[in-house]
Amino acid sequence: MTLTIRRGGTPEDVAAIGELHALSRRSAYRELLTPQELAEITVAVQQDKWARRYAAEAGTHRLHLAERGGAVVGFCYLGPAGAEEQAPVGTGMLNAIHVHPDAIGSGVGLALMNTCLAGFAALGHHQALLYVVSDNTRARRFYERGGWAADGVTRTTPIGPAVVPVVRYARPIP
Repeated sequence: MTLTIRRGGTPEDVAAIGELHALSRRSAYRELLTPQELAEITVAVQQDKWARRYAAEAGTHRLHLAERGGAVVGFCYLGPAGAEEQAPVGTGMLNAIHVHPDAIGSGVGLALMNTCLAGFAALGHHQALLYVVSDNTRARRFYERGGWAADGVTRTTPIGPAVVPVVRYARPIP
């Protein structure tokens, strides 16, 4: 089936990414979080978070959905870097790329990455940042293959009830 990527933003889109985000997180972090922590990453919680987040950020952020046969198999979310990043003007933030576990390795993630890079360029960004869970070696390899490099900035972030270390990556936007 053909992969299509489209700009999203409807309530149905936000509900679909909430569902996919819960599934993706539970799969990606199954060896990093406890079963109890994973159980708290529910579809309902993720849908609520995304509904609130997108409502607040729709004017400044872009949501893209990857679909095969009408089913959402991935999404990406990008926008400007926040003031807390102390980044120069023209810096974007890749907030999320998530792919359905059954679609990992099928090119969905790469297609979404390329969509984000084009989106950053269209928005006039010259550099982009992202955060990835420090122990998520598969994701780190994916970003490194895409031209991203760790820039030495670290922090912690909540994933469900857990608080995990993350590392920041950066790359220029062509």
